[in-house]
Amino acid sequence: MILGEGPGADEDRQGIPFVGRSGQLLDLLLTSFSFKPEDYHICNIVKCRPPGNRTPSREEAAACRPLLKEQMLFVRPAVYLLMGATAFRYFTGSDEGITKARGIWTVSNKCHVMPTFHPAYVLRDPSKKVDLWQDMAAVRKKLEELELIEPVDKQK
Repeated sequence: MILGEGPGADEDRQGIPFVGRSGQLLDLLLTSFSFKPEDYHICNIVKCRPPGNRTPSREEAAACRPLLKEQMLFVRPAVYLLMGATAFRYFTGSDEGITKARGIWTVSNKCHVMPTFHPAYVLRDPSKKVDLWQDMAAVRKKLEELELIEPVDKQK
């Protein structure tokens, strides 16, 4: 399960997460690592765009939490990829910065959790591309280790 912050303008209009420039970068990453659409589910911490496209408040995240929990129960992921500081903060409850937390696996309720940079952040700071690439590679490897997806060399 890939968790982002919340919808931007494009996502809000279309009702689909990660369809703007950030989504294009995420799609490129997923394709580069041979992920198929059935390998992942994309959603957000909050389900509607906060006014002025600001960071969602704790209250907004809390209001959306029941729906997010329902998505988690439906998808039943073994691995969470937390994209950005907001997803990391509201998923884990930690106030640690994403720069310090990214790339480090944790386990929560028997699920593996990988925090990384949000694609929008990487678009603003291209020096973080390598970190995002490494984190996505770690997610690919973890899913292969858990035998949830076939190794790339065995795919047809």
